Amino acid sequence: MFGTLSEETEVKVPASKAWAVYGTLELGKVVTGKIAEAVDVIEGDGGTGTIVKATLKPGLGFPYFIEKFTKVDNENKIKETEMLEGAFLDMGFNFYKIKIEIKDDPKDDTGSSCIVKLSLEYDVKEEFAANASLVTTDLLVGVMSIVNEHLLKSD
Repeated sequence: MFGTLSEETEVKVPASKAWAVYGTLELGKVVTGKIAEAVDVIEGDGGTGTIVKATLKPGLGFPYFIEKFTKVDNENKIKETEMLEGAFLDMGFNFYKIKIEIKDDPKDDTGSSCIVKLSLEYDVKEEFAANASLVTTDLLVGVMSIVNEHLLKSD
C-alpha cells in the first residue's frame, strides 16, 4: 500500500537562508534538544550518501531511526532522505522517504520569504496496511515549527 502526505509553510527568510538549515547537517543540530535527543552522523559530510541516526525524545512513538540522504540538490534546493532502519520500517513498512523543497515565495518580490514544503512517501506491506494510519505530518510540522523559529531568531 503506497501513500503520500505533505505540508507547506511560508517562512519570512530568503530561500538561501532556509536551505542553509534544511539542506545541511545543521537541521539535526537545530532539532536536537527539542524533538531529538541526538542526531549523529554515521557517514558523510551532509551531501548525497550521508547517513545519520536520530535518537528521538520519549513519547514520539519511535526510539530512533537511521536515514540516508539520497538527493541533495543545492541548486534547486531539494533534499530527499530514505529511512534505512528503525521507526516505520520496524512496523511493516517497505519504504519511507522524506522530501524537502525550498522555493522563493511567488507572492514576495523582495526575496525576503520562501516556501518550505515537506513531503512523505511510504509503502506498507499488505499485512501491515492498518499501520498506514499511523503516518501523519505531525512530526514534520513540529520540525518546520522548530526550524522556522530558529531561522527567524538567527541573523
